[in-house]
Amino acid sequence: MTLGELRRRRPVSPPGAAERSARSGWIAVALWTLLITGALVAGEWLRRAGLATEDDLPPLHAEPRLLTWQMLPAACVAAVSVSVLPSLAQRLSWRLLLPVSWGTAVAWTVALALSDGLDALHRPLDSPTEYPAGLDAVRADPGEWLSTFTERLGGYTTHVRGHPPLPMLVLWALEETGLRGTDWSAALIILVGTSAVVAIAITVRCVADEATARRAVPFLALAPLAVWIATSMDAFFLGVGAWATALVAVAAKRENLLAAAAGGLLLGSLPYLSYGLLPLFALPLAVALLTRITPRLLVVLLCCAAIVPLAFTLGGFWWPDGVAATHDTYVISRGSAQRSYAYFVIANIAVLGLLVGPATAHALPAALSNRRPLAWLVGAALIGLLTLDISGVTRGEVERIWLPYAAWVIAAAAHHKPPARPWLSAQTTLTLTLQALILSPW
Repeated sequence: MTLGELRRRRPVSPPGAAERSARSGWIAVALWTLLITGALVAGEWLRRAGLATEDDLPPLHAEPRLLTWQMLPAACVAAVSVSVLPSLAQRLSWRLLLPVSWGTAVAWTVALALSDGLDALHRPLDSPTEYPAGLDAVRADPGEWLSTFTERLGGYTTHVRGHPPLPMLVLWALEETGLRGTDWSAALIILVGTSAVVAIAITVRCVADEATARRAVPFLALAPLAVWIATSMDAFFLGVGAWATALVAVAAKRENLLAAAAGGLLLGSLPYLSYGLLPLFALPLAVALLTRITPRLLVVLLCCAAIVPLAFTLGGFWWPDGVAATHDTYVISRGSAQRSYAYFVIANIAVLGLLVGPATAHALPAALSNRRPLAWLVGAALIGLLTLDISGVTRGEVERIWLPYAAWVIAAAAHHKPPARPWLSAQTTLTLTLQALILSPW
């Protein structure tokens, strides 16, 4: 199908629909601005009153700072990408567009991170609270480490205590291949996290159409959430979750048993990467409903999804016990459980606004107001995220926790008519401002 045919197939809006869409979009941007401003003002008041814990800049787990000339490389990447990528997204063949979009996302992420110095890509992972600091316990005997993981949880580093054992085993396996050190761990996180751009584009193409996927690509590649891709392990979760959903979409679209098997394997791994990924299953469920997946593919998918849970159970890790133990450590933690639920249940949504940017806020009302497949994907991501938010276990630090969900919400920006460079400029300006003004531990 040619690009001309794709454009001709675009639905024609009824008279007055464009005006209503624009009006609702600007109302959404105004609400986006008020929500973020209000969350920052209320957070500063709570901090000064001694009612907010751990955070110097609530609702963000970060501290204020100011970068100037250090932002020049990232600003150059933004300028070139905003100028070139919208045209490439419409003109390149689909097979070439995917690696180009991935490369753009990598360049954008790395350029932002390097504004903090040449060691910025691995420095966050060198922290004593991060996963690599706990690898010595795994190296000694991985089998025993897994079987005793829950009972010894209190002795592990902060991020190990807050998650199931699979992230640690992934880093241990990376070392076993000879790729030792946090430089390689950072490379893995960045490459997998940014590959979500490709996975989400493939999913949108499968359940909606190629024209919609092409319009979404520039916004996915230049998303504000790139500030937290390098190097948060949650970016790895984003990539795995996105590819799990994409493989389900490809399997259903092409009746591909191998894709169904791979998708099921990745889906089964999600609860063992992070307890907070359970609501993310709303996305593959939406894809399965949209594509009307066949019973044969569904059986393959479910059987393969059981492999990882079965392997961990046989290895001595019982997932419900892990949830209970992690919750116990969370409740007695110094700060996280003491953060205000009433504040963060709202402020967490403000952080989502920062992750997705004003272009997404403007497009969201129109994207959700129809029954097209894109609305299903965006709605599923929002349902999963809101479920996690209301549960109360995500009080702060959601700039990384929301990554696996927020990237799908950004797909709503496909509503903007290409090349949409003013909106892309707004996205990159917000991203550069965030990187210049806040210092995050990730």
